[in-house]
Amino acid sequence: MRLIVFFDLPTDTAKDRRNYTLFRKFLIKEGFIMMQESIYTKLALNGSVVESVKQKLHKAKPPYGLVQMLTVTEKQYASMEMLVGSSYTNVLNDTERLIIL
Repeated sequence: MRLIVFFDLPTDTAKDRRNYTLFRKFLIKEGFIMMQESIYTKLALNGSVVESVKQKLHKAKPPYGLVQMLTVTEKQYASMEMLVGSSYTNVLNDTERLIIL
């Protein structure tokens, strides 16, 4: 499974910028990687891991702004199409469970 977190947080005041930075650092500490600016993704092995991460996100969410989370299967995530631009080449995007490099 793949967790995708989308967020749009205010950055008008110093306190807002601090909340933005703390939330972004929390995501990175929890193992999320940036797909695009304000869109982060994390691989989860099963539903219990997803629930655990959801609970942590609820505790770490900033007081203002918009934070959304979407859970998709690896097959759905791998079928994502790039319409414009290119993906990072240092991140392997495959549905195989075992990959030998």
